[in-house]
Amino acid sequence: MAKITFMGAGSTVFAKNVLGDCMLTPCLQNAHIALYDIDGKRLQESKMMLDNLNACCNKKRAKITAHLGDKNRRAALRDADFVVNAIQVGGYEPSTVIDFEIPKKYGLRQTIADTLGIGGIMRGLRTIPVMKAFADDIEAVCPNAWFLNYTNPMSLLSGYMQRHTAVKTVGLCHSVQVCAKGLLENLGLGDLQPVQWKIAGINHMAWLLEIAKDGKDLYPEIKKRAFAMNDAARKKNGKKHWDMVRYEIMRAFGYYNTESSEHTAEYHPYFIKSTHPELIAELNIPLDEYPRRCIDQIAAWEKQRNELVHNKKLKHERTHEYGSYIMEAITTDRPIEIGGNVLNRGIIPNLPANACVEVPCLVNRNGVQGCYVGELPEQLAALNRTHINVHLLTIEAAATLKKETVYHAAMMDPHTRAELTLDQIRHLVDDLIAAHGKMLPKFR
Repeated sequence: MAKITFMGAGSTVFAKNVLGDCMLTPCLQNAHIALYDIDGKRLQESKMMLDNLNACCNKKRAKITAHLGDKNRRAALRDADFVVNAIQVGGYEPSTVIDFEIPKKYGLRQTIADTLGIGGIMRGLRTIPVMKAFADDIEAVCPNAWFLNYTNPMSLLSGYMQRHTAVKTVGLCHSVQVCAKGLLENLGLGDLQPVQWKIAGINHMAWLLEIAKDGKDLYPEIKKRAFAMNDAARKKNGKKHWDMVRYEIMRAFGYYNTESSEHTAEYHPYFIKSTHPELIAELNIPLDEYPRRCIDQIAAWEKQRNELVHNKKLKHERTHEYGSYIMEAITTDRPIEIGGNVLNRGIIPNLPANACVEVPCLVNRNGVQGCYVGELPEQLAALNRTHINVHLLTIEAAATLKKETVYHAAMMDPHTRAELTLDQIRHLVDDLIAAHGKMLPKFR
């Protein structure tokens, strides 16, 4: 019987997806599922939801236990085979609000702020200490467990765990699975599926290196349609669509990237510019998108709670999330391929060896193993390196607690350094650290 520990189990909808998938996976149906959270109310709601799902969908019945707070964390983790991480440190209030509102005072605008940018750096710095505590417990009570990290900033957190702990860690993001499908459907090419594709790079900026149907390269037709769509949309009164920024990146650099246009807009110095404010509307860039989503999700939760927590006939269909498939492959030794975030170590030779990269991975009884990709086209590697600079410096800041290194990380962020001076960046970092207070470690 496998044991699956879910950290941040108060994320009820996501817990349903990953753990519901496990309940539909034969080798995992009788697992011990240990739920851990620091919010007792949300933890209990997730327990009730999973109890309903267990009764309705799982013939073998999993054992489900709930564990509240730091004092019960080791009990949740003890003898686990798999640890799923879905925490968010600081939540919408106060942390996300701080991440957006203080940079605005400096004229620095963001869309999502969970992966890169000054908001991504702060989210990483307040999350790494919590994950370090998880790692200490895992090394003590379940040292052979695989740690499946779903929490952003993916490259920062997974890279920290891979380099500064002994925990077997893979970072997981569903943008790889949906990249080619979403691109084709938006361009009216959905009927071509299934297609062959190859993706590699870093999380949220992995590249669709190849896409073909029966050996025919689809990129020429994709580019023809994408550029025509954007040209029309950028005209006065043109019809906007949701993927304009990524199409412009593809036009400039030759390849499509995995993560959405609202994310991509803040990953580069080209789009959210005080010197060219007209681009915000022209390219349909949703500033402050993540806070809006948070507010909408909080408002919608009351209805969702009743549908999930109190539904005695709750159903589930297995999703495309990698979690259950990884557990199944390791448990049964039936190999699968996933897109995972692992340490580079030469997988992509023209990216730093100590970077966390998103690449094809083989999963079997030996765990998750990154597969050799080779060099990326140099312009793509160059764009990735602008992010990796920030990743490595933020990880170093978290490991050393040197404020100067936090400054360096922010100074290397492509969007931040395009908008602010060096003095402004230092003051912004100081203001953010002060506002976060005890949510951050003490930097020297």
